[in-house]
Amino acid sequence: MSTCLLCLVLLFFSVVAEATYYPGGFHHLSSLRQRKKASKSKSEFPFETRYFPQNLDHFSFTPDSYKVFHQKYLINSHFWRKGGPIFVYTGNEGDIDWFATNTGFMSDIAPKFRALLVFIEHRFYGESTPFGKKSHKSAETLGYLNSQQALADFAILIRSLKQNLSSEASPVVVFGGSYGGMLAAWFRLKYPHIAIGALASSAPILHFDNIVPLTSFYDAVSQDFKDASINCFKVIKRSWEELDALSTMKNGLQELSKKFRTCKGLHSIYSARDWLSGAFVYTAMVNYPTAANFMASLPGYPVEQMCKIIDGFPRGSSNLDRAFAAASLYYNYSGSKKCFEMEQQSDDHGLNGWQYQACTEMVMPMSCSNQSMLPPYENDYEAFKEQCMSRYGVKPRPHWITTEFGGKSIETVLKRFGSNIIFSNGLQDPWSRGGVLKNISSSIIALVTKKGAHHADLRAATKGDPEWLKEQRRQEVAIIENWISEYYRDLREEE
Repeated sequence: MSTCLLCLVLLFFSVVAEATYYPGGFHHLSSLRQRKKASKSKSEFPFETRYFPQNLDHFSFTPDSYKVFHQKYLINSHFWRKGGPIFVYTGNEGDIDWFATNTGFMSDIAPKFRALLVFIEHRFYGESTPFGKKSHKSAETLGYLNSQQALADFAILIRSLKQNLSSEASPVVVFGGSYGGMLAAWFRLKYPHIAIGALASSAPILHFDNIVPLTSFYDAVSQDFKDASINCFKVIKRSWEELDALSTMKNGLQELSKKFRTCKGLHSIYSARDWLSGAFVYTAMVNYPTAANFMASLPGYPVEQMCKIIDGFPRGSSNLDRAFAAASLYYNYSGSKKCFEMEQQSDDHGLNGWQYQACTEMVMPMSCSNQSMLPPYENDYEAFKEQCMSRYGVKPRPHWITTEFGGKSIETVLKRFGSNIIFSNGLQDPWSRGGVLKNISSSIIALVTKKGAHHADLRAATKGDPEWLKEQRRQEVAIIENWISEYYRDLREEE
């Protein structure tokens, strides 16, 4: 709920079938875990892994607050020279190696800027768990998991790193995608004395407190498929009725398990429904122009490929069979899987903490209208609150993010207050509906691409990249170059 805002990608609860939505990388968590497994790999870039002794609580002075945990970060100094810029990735909800592997843009531009690269893991994710295996056991330990603590972690680690490198005058630019993009933007606003600028890619910072319509995310998913093929959109929309009908038949779940080639018999129709809808939602998010292996191994423009599968079926084929075949592209593009595991998957990327964040501060309300191709549901905050109380014993704070970081009337506020932030979004990414899509000032810039997907600009450049993506990256580099030049010019004037 991602990222994956998500993924995650930011996690949301749909009271219907207890689905969970992830912004960087944001859907049913078991399905998300299965999908993440495909993209797990060692970073291709020569990063050195380090661990920083981090305080548990930065905002109190009780004895317990001084408990130390070791925060993982990755560093690459190959192109860096003392005094040069430092590019920092503000880690999101997962292990940091995964994000480093999928954020090649920073490595691509490091030689030009002679930049030091640093990827910092978010507390309570990956290996950066303050209470080890017990970190996610209860609200007593998870209470130290929130965005404010994470931002303070980043600030303290960056200051310490600069001191240890004897390069305290080095300018810092922060980068992030999805939830990490939200953190990058918020870091620039909260710690302008530490970072001179931020590139916030696919950052849905307006997806809180009813700032955007609740249906906006699923409206965008549906529009992606409708743009590819009206027939494809209609087939998927009609498939849910067939799924419901099958589940009410005698031995319906057994028949559904056979039809969906599950490794084990299904216990609930919702497992199949979430498996299907998850494939369509995540494919819309990662509808990259070239083959990629972020959420899953997929061809270029996979939404179009899914619709070609659906449209290629002979007349009279069932809608559910067509939808299943299309979803299989997402889960089994290689064709190597003989069956699908739809229930009881493991957590391959340490994403469990996001459920807690969604139940506390990351309250991003959603609903799905009857106009969507996905099963409709209404946002039910009271039921969501009860789920959180039952699971963690905590009540959500739906207004906290806008209180802490703002969001309402963002243009009016930031044009007088903020500076040096790039908000990049691709309109094919469903999360773009909760992003900043217009320039706020001369230094808070919105770079919007019509065909862009979830933080596509942060991915490594490839020979097959379309011109619009190359141009977006060129603009980002030019803006960052200007920030750094201005910083060094100001520094010289102070001498």
